[in-house]
Amino acid sequence: MTLPTVTESRLQGPRLLGKKIVVAGGARGIGAEIARRCAVEGAEISVLDRLAEEGSAFAAGIGCHFVPVDLTDEASTRDALGEAIAALDGIDVLVNNAGILRFSPLLEISLEEWNTMFAINTTAMLLTTQIAARSMIEAGTGGKIVNLASMAGKTGGAGQGHYAASKAAVIALTRVTALELGASGITANCICPGYVLTDMGAATRTEADVAEWSSYSPLGRLAEPSDVAGVAAFLASADSDYMTGQAVNVTGGMIMH
Repeated sequence: MTLPTVTESRLQGPRLLGKKIVVAGGARGIGAEIARRCAVEGAEISVLDRLAEEGSAFAAGIGCHFVPVDLTDEASTRDALGEAIAALDGIDVLVNNAGILRFSPLLEISLEEWNTMFAINTTAMLLTTQIAARSMIEAGTGGKIVNLASMAGKTGGAGQGHYAASKAAVIALTRVTALELGASGITANCICPGYVLTDMGAATRTEADVAEWSSYSPLGRLAEPSDVAGVAAFLASADSDYMTGQAVNVTGGMIMH
């Protein structure tokens, strides 16, 4: 008997077929591309986002479920994630993508700006992780948590004191999640993108900026959302079953550690 090669085996069907995945912050940009990629690979998707009209239209376009949410509000987050899990009849993978990016000199960051950055980028992730993990543990089938951090969480960046700190906290939270939940069959990893060409920065991004930032990468270009989505789909799949607690760089070689 001739066994199929690994490539042939993977081609037999979508690697996320039947997986129940919630993408928090999935109405546009990287989150939307992750939701789209996972849907193409066979997953059942529920998207959470504060952008109700945009999120609803996007979800309808890829045939998935949508729940509006204010991730800075505990009750809204609990209700929305609970609704998403109920709609999917369970959860196998949580993707925490919601986040904001703002710039301010270190000495001018107000406490309000600091708290807002952490509320969206980090605190909301703690809450969604707790809710999803409890559901995974109750089901007894394990699961995967994929968090979006940033290159800035490892390298910092001028004008990014609050943003870089919040993303460094995401990396630390991911590692603690991996340590504490591994015995329940739950893995936790995070992705650290570099510069990604999303709509979020289009208004202030110039051609000169793109050229300069592209020069930092040995590949000579910036990332597209699809570059990040491919890694997220891998981390959501069985191909990453023995991988946990990692902060994966998707930076085009801008940093190599």
